[in-house]
Amino acid sequence: MSEVVELINHPLSQTGRSINAPKTPAPIFFNRKELSQILQVYGLMVAKSEWRDYAIGQTKTTCSFAIFHRTTDKPIFRIYKEPRLANKQGAFSVLSQSGRTLKRGKDLEQVLKVFDKKRLQSVD
Repeated sequence: MSEVVELINHPLSQTGRSINAPKTPAPIFFNRKELSQILQVYGLMVAKSEWRDYAIGQTKTTCSFAIFHRTTDKPIFRIYKEPRLANKQGAFSVLSQSGRTLKRGKDLEQVLKVFDKKRLQSVD
């Protein structure tokens, strides 16, 4: 019986790591609201046949949503989330195909307004 109590109270039994071990940071990803805002813009541009494909990527410090005109091309736009820049330049940014930052900010909705000009153009 004492062996069972020792195993239950062992520091590695509950979490699989020691109590004194450093905690691993939570993975960085778009939350549901952010992803919904991005997919809303994406859906409108797909309906206009401007965009055709997307990819979502993740590193230790960032998360990205890449937008493609064709699957084989380089992404025409990339939307990044970098929480470590939230207090400085803003956690969200939109980059062009050449890597130039088109817009950066703390609020994703404001950053996505960079696509409004393309969205509202009339097609003749």
